[in-house]
Amino acid sequence: MQLQERDTPTTAILRVLRVSLHVGFAVLLLVAVVRLLAGPGVPQLALTAGLALSTVLVVVYLTGTVLEKRHANSAESFDPSPYAGWWLGAVMLLWLLLLLVSGDFAWVAFPLFFLQLHLLPRSAALLSIAATTALLVGALWFHGQETADDGLQPAMVLGPVFGAGFAVVTGMAYRALFREAESQRRVAEELRRTRAELARTQHEAGMVGERERLAREIHDTLAQGFSSIVLMGRSAEKALAEGNVDVARERLRTVQETASANLAEARNFVRGLRSPDLAESGLVDTLRRLCMKTETEAAARGADLRCRFELVGTPAELPNAYQTTLLRAAQASLANVWAHAHARSAVVTLSFLDADPGTEATLDVFDDGVGFDPTTAAGTARGDGTGVGLSGLRERVTALNGSLDVESSPGEGTVVAIRLQLRGEEPA
Repeated sequence: MQLQERDTPTTAILRVLRVSLHVGFAVLLLVAVVRLLAGPGVPQLALTAGLALSTVLVVVYLTGTVLEKRHANSAESFDPSPYAGWWLGAVMLLWLLLLLVSGDFAWVAFPLFFLQLHLLPRSAALLSIAATTALLVGALWFHGQETADDGLQPAMVLGPVFGAGFAVVTGMAYRALFREAESQRRVAEELRRTRAELARTQHEAGMVGERERLAREIHDTLAQGFSSIVLMGRSAEKALAEGNVDVARERLRTVQETASANLAEARNFVRGLRSPDLAESGLVDTLRRLCMKTETEAAARGADLRCRFELVGTPAELPNAYQTTLLRAAQASLANVWAHAHARSAVVTLSFLDADPGTEATLDVFDDGVGFDPTTAAGTARGDGTGVGLSGLRERVTALNGSLDVESSPGEGTVVAIRLQLRGEEPA
């Protein structure tokens, strides 16, 4: 089992416990070696064996702990977990050999209790600790016979038993903390994955939303402007062919004005600003000019279309988002009128009504053209990029919590009705 360190209280406690375990092992082993060297009358064979076994034990112990630490810090490094049991067996064997050499190595058993609890299953760990405690008591009694003949003393039993019990309780607490830290780590990783997925989804949604915004703006402004330029250019060419220079000059002037307006629109909607027409004058004047322009474009097409603007109520100051939506609605609707409806007349009506809890603005665009079936034709995109006017307009209106109604039937004209409720705040 590996624990990736985190700056949390639980992992900080685990880190302290692990460091204390390693420090305790080193100190107890060092004390035992020093006592072995300083002990009077220690045989040279025991001294040499004790030093050699202690050195090997240090190397084995450090090898296991270092490999475990590296793998905990980097999952790509060597994983020592499959060999943990063999490593613990080697450490225990070396300790038992040292215990035969000198009873001073008995106290090294206490940090070994924690290793057994950490690396072995609970039942196996408890059996191993019980066996180690029994060996420890036996070793203390055996080495005690060399200096005294008092038999088995209570301290020889109580010390190892209480030490083993304390190790078991502490080890269980360590395991509980370890499991909690592992759970926190998994939750944190899942949270990071979820946040990354959310960020990716939001990024994709933002890209889709921006593409839809640009599509609506291009359809309602640039595409219609370019269509008008093409139409006026053809009309100018026809007038020149007929020798009507004044009409050709007027058409070319319209082309220039439309191209300039398109350029201004492109620069403004890229920056997310209001329409340049609205910046120069209010919504009412802009809609009135739009009706005049629609008549001119229809005339250039050879159609006899009369388009007029009507104002109902006292104009209120509308937020930029509302003005832009109403203007785009009128542009899209009138473009459909002169391009598809074959109408003789069109009326754009802007109304301001006082309604609770605020002002209500409505825009109605009526034409007496050929009409269509809204349930099958409205918002149906075509392969050439057209046919998205009503669907884009509906998205604009819905974003402002407004309503859009289209009333039409074949042969009976069309009415596009938009209603926006002003509540004192401009939507973000």
